[in-house]
Amino acid sequence: MRMSYTRFHLPMTVMALALFTLSACKSTSPAGDKVKMPFTGGKYESNNRFFRGTGSGVSVKQNIARGKADLDAKNQLAAQVKTNIRAVTDQYLGQTENAEAADVADKFQSLVREVMNTEMADLRKIGEETRYNGTTKEYTQYVAYEIKKNAMFRFMKKQAKTDEKIAETTRKKIDEILDEEIKKADLEDHD
Repeated sequence: MRMSYTRFHLPMTVMALALFTLSACKSTSPAGDKVKMPFTGGKYESNNRFFRGTGSGVSVKQNIARGKADLDAKNQLAAQVKTNIRAVTDQYLGQTENAEAADVADKFQSLVREVMNTEMADLRKIGEETRYNGTTKEYTQYVAYEIKKNAMFRFMKKQAKTDEKIAETTRKKIDEILDEEIKKADLEDHD
């Protein structure tokens, strides 16, 4: 009877020790632990209706951290608008084989820069979070912005009309491109 107890007891002890050892080992990726950032996921990503941008900033002063986060988010928005407009312009000009293609593309890019440097009324802050690290005595500010695509394109169209440096034929092409994008965004807005 003693022999069967020992045979059973020894494997159980070894198994318990193995489980204890495995659970004590922390499995970490060589890149580090995954960090959950605020304002991530579909709700904070651009889609067919909205341009969205998130940003973060770190500083020992909260107002400076907030300014850095705002700038970061707005730069992200500007990059998205610029990329979107470049793709749409390239597609449009490729289909029409327009003689003034380079001028239209150039004016469009300067229009995007001008618009992004303007304070836009339809730009909405959709999230803001502040964290304080007592060890480093630093604030980390997170912010998320969005603007409706149709509002952005309408604003760009308005800016193009008032820009005296844009020739009438170029302005006409810009209007055609923006009208098409406004139409697409309006359809998405009503779905």
